[in-house]
Amino acid sequence: MKRTISAAALAAVLCVSASASDKQSTPSASTAKVPAGAYTLDKSHASLIFKVDHLGFSNYTARFKRFDAKLQFDPANLSTAKLTATVDVKSLETDFPDTAKLDFNAQLLGREWFDAAQFPTMEYRSKRVEQTGAQSMRIHGDLTLHGVTKPVTLDASYNGGYAGHPMDPHARIGFSAQGTLKRSDFGISYGIPAPGTTMGVSDEVTVIIETEFNGPPLATANQ
Repeated sequence: MKRTISAAALAAVLCVSASASDKQSTPSASTAKVPAGAYTLDKSHASLIFKVDHLGFSNYTARFKRFDAKLQFDPANLSTAKLTATVDVKSLETDFPDTAKLDFNAQLLGREWFDAAQFPTMEYRSKRVEQTGAQSMRIHGDLTLHGVTKPVTLDASYNGGYAGHPMDPHARIGFSAQGTLKRSDFGISYGIPAPGTTMGVSDEVTVIIETEFNGPPLATANQ
């Protein structure tokens, strides 16, 4: 089976190989010093997943393939972080986009659910960031979905990063985040189970985010 490797992964492999001969090494993501500044999403290393309870039998999972984010970040003061993100609603992807049988992608994008024709974009803007630990934070922000704006909180962990190295001359940082929301708050109420039952799709939606961001260039890159 033919295997592929991303540019970032290849750079890391090459840098590790080079270190054996010239003593250069890639710093650990958890310990490296990272500069404060403006960061942009590395779309090739990011995922946005959501899950809902289905009939009480399983947590049905789907994702959005296209989204973007910008971040102002200082690793020495997590509470000063500022985040904006946009999601292309039509990029929703389920595991059953079968047009010959039941195109579940199209069904969820229809008027009873996301109504993507009328509301093609989601947006999230942080309002306040609360540092909860040495590398953890709670992001309080506003989500605009289905034409409605409501507060949504994300619990996030800063997974570390590096300031750059010869094979990747820009800072790189990574985060994991998770939050919950009620879809009925945003006017998406179709299929919510009647009180006391699980016959339907839960009102509560869990959002799971994994991201990497690219930041300022390595100080020595332009020297």
